[in-house]
Amino acid sequence: MRLIIIVTLVLAATASAQPPKGYPILGKVVRQNPKLDALIEPGTQMEMLASGFEWSEGPVWDRKGQFLLFSDIPNNAVMKWSREKGVELYLKPAGYTGVALYGREPGSNGLILDPQGRLISMEHGDRRVSRMELSGGKVTLVDRYEGKRLNSPNDGVLKSNGDLYFTDPPYGLAKGPEDPSRELDFCGVYRLAGGKLTLLTRELTRPNGIAFSPDEKTLYVAQSDPQRAIWMAYPVLADGGIGKGRVFADVTAMVSDQLPGLPDGMKVDREGNLWATGPGGVHIFMRRTGRCWGGWTRARRRRTWRGATTGPRCIWGRATDE
Repeated sequence: MRLIIIVTLVLAATASAQPPKGYPILGKVVRQNPKLDALIEPGTQMEMLASGFEWSEGPVWDRKGQFLLFSDIPNNAVMKWSREKGVELYLKPAGYTGVALYGREPGSNGLILDPQGRLISMEHGDRRVSRMELSGGKVTLVDRYEGKRLNSPNDGVLKSNGDLYFTDPPYGLAKGPEDPSRELDFCGVYRLAGGKLTLLTRELTRPNGIAFSPDEKTLYVAQSDPQRAIWMAYPVLADGGIGKGRVFADVTAMVSDQLPGLPDGMKVDREGNLWATGPGGVHIFMRRTGRCWGGWTRARRRRTWRGATTGPRCIWGRATDE
């Protein structure tokens, strides 16, 4: 069983590169471009905040409360981390409210805090997108497309106007893609606006992480298919839809060399650089170009990779689970 950890990147553009005491240090920074120093100050290290989870997803930071929430998917829980108390249970059940046994991934996945501080969850077991009201109860935002149940909402992002964009692969179904209860024969990327659900694209076999560029003119979507491990970039149209996408970055070659991990969760910083989890670690892609500046890895041995579409890729090594 692979151990999944919750980590924080101690970025020090305006603070000391020395992390606070008390947390184990993990991995190392691989620098392909000196411009990476502006994002990750030399000497910066990555801390392990907590461990012992089979796998965890969907971290979101609550600025007002100064704590981190994340999904503990197999345990059907949302956990909370704060510097004062460490890790504690925040919400259970988080993604499945049934009474029968479910599969290996019953819990919530991606988490979002809206401007009002309400928690929006992509729920595997209940196959819906929910919102927890400030009064405490949950409401279902969407659970069906054209009358058919969603697969298992995975990750989402809010546009500044309140529209919700999310992905819907089959990972959270009790028996995976071949689950007999599956009602949709495709994996979609959707937009929920004004209570109306619109299918944006069904071209991706395994859509996963999703994020906007700072100007919201580009929508990035990760595809966690080992046969085509890519990040797509779609132009966002004036009506909220998307145009024809392009491959922003391709790491299929890294997957074929058995580096652990696939394109998954990601965030875009204020300068438009894409921080994306993928084979071997966290990849940091230059805005607009898809060229990799470097990233975080647990590598022992380096190797240079070249992508299929956008030139030089990250320098990574073989990650370990030690």
